[in-house]
Amino acid sequence: MSDLFTILPKIQAKPAIYLGTPSVQDLFMFLAGYKTAQRELERSLTAAELQFYRGFQPWLQAKYQITTNKSWAKIIQFYARDDREAFDRFFELFDEFQTVLVPEPELVA
Repeated sequence: MSDLFTILPKIQAKPAIYLGTPSVQDLFMFLAGYKTAQRELERSLTAAELQFYRGFQPWLQAKYQITTNKSWAKIIQFYARDDREAFDRFFELFDEFQTVLVPEPELVA
């Protein structure tokens, strides 16, 4: 099973293969399913994957200066004109989010 950071560029390039349509809501559900599959297969998420799942929502809320119980997909959709724009905007925001991540310290053997 590919890790999250391997599969997301594939989804971005060919959303129809993975999601049917380029929809941020469908992407949200895909990523929730990915996380569930990892858990069911008893595979640990990588540190970067954990940072995404734990940090993207709070980071996005801080960016838009909002407090909500809506998902990150609903937040992005709210600020977009249509599904395609919201889908594309996710990847812009995801790239921005990755630039603000604090890298995990490397283990020294």
